[in-house]
Amino acid sequence: MSQSISITALASISPLGISLEESWENYLKDGHHLVEKKIGDVKSWAAPLSAHAKEEIEKLKASDPKYKSLDNSVLYALFASRKAMEMAGWKLGDNFGVNIGSSRGATALFEKYHQEFLQTKRTSTLASPTTTLGNISSWIAHDLQTEGPEISHSITCSTALHAVLNGMAWIKSGMTDKFMVGGSEAPLTPFTIAQMKALKIYSKEQPGYPCRALDLEKTSNTMVLGEGASMLCMEQGKKDNALAVIEGIGYATEILQHNISISTEAECFQRSMRMALGNTDPDEVDVIVMHAPGTIKGDLSEKNAITKIFRNKMPLLTTNKWKIGHTFGASGMLSMELAILMLKQQQFIGVPYLDKKSTAQKINKVMVNAVGFGGNAVSILLSR
Repeated sequence: MSQSISITALASISPLGISLEESWENYLKDGHHLVEKKIGDVKSWAAPLSAHAKEEIEKLKASDPKYKSLDNSVLYALFASRKAMEMAGWKLGDNFGVNIGSSRGATALFEKYHQEFLQTKRTSTLASPTTTLGNISSWIAHDLQTEGPEISHSITCSTALHAVLNGMAWIKSGMTDKFMVGGSEAPLTPFTIAQMKALKIYSKEQPGYPCRALDLEKTSNTMVLGEGASMLCMEQGKKDNALAVIEGIGYATEILQHNISISTEAECFQRSMRMALGNTDPDEVDVIVMHAPGTIKGDLSEKNAITKIFRNKMPLLTTNKWKIGHTFGASGMLSMELAILMLKQQQFIGVPYLDKKSTAQKINKVMVNAVGFGGNAVSILLSR
């Protein structure tokens, strides 16, 4: 890219915790954060927030009467965005843009209000304003008092990485020099999980590793949903306080055979990764944080695409969905968190049920992949 973009802050709330230090500490452990819990009337595998993370959300919810009616997807985003802005050193009222997305949006509130309507044929006054997708960016812009643009979007599971693309476009256009981007998801609701089970991609595995993401020998689909939010702050140029630099971006859309299809060799990923590499030698990429949702076809097709692009030297491959589940619209940003932590700590985090001997002498460049229903792939190349 002709213009460097620095990542000057990163914050999240997830099953791993509420700080980068806590997330890294949990990444160093081989255990996962998936539990079997009753959601609605059915027991399902899920990756909920930790107990102390939920306490922080309850404190946030009680801090302002207006926040009591907000969906968790908005509250998670508010929590992470406040921490990201503090880390970046941005101030209330600064001129920075906000682009936060979500795949499903206000799932819990939508299900609640819809059930209310089915029972009474009436609905609450707040049903419409609290379930619109624009809630997330709008409330963050309100909370942080930003003077810049605020944008919301939903591009399924590649939502957060599309926010990165959009933030970069605004910065490169010269219309602003700072942007906060991210994704938030609170999908642990009966109807959302029922949808995934109807697609026959949800895990039925027993204790051990319920989600076998990146296990190319599994014989059944093992996707598990998780919840959380992750935000990062982007600034023009190379900054002294940069956590990482965005070296390249790539995106592509695949021609669909059906609503959730992806080709055997994931043409969309091949194109997005090739675009993100630009003039970078593929051999220079040390690690790829894969999308790898834990489905048979999804994991294998992405691996096939990587093999096509990285012919001479295969980077180390990893994913975090076996540990924290698939957080839909937030998943790409949580993958970027893992990538940035590996760059910072100079330590590869692998998948414990695969080859544990994989190590890296040095980690200078990491690629992050995400793709969603509709074949919308995004690849981001990060460097130290």
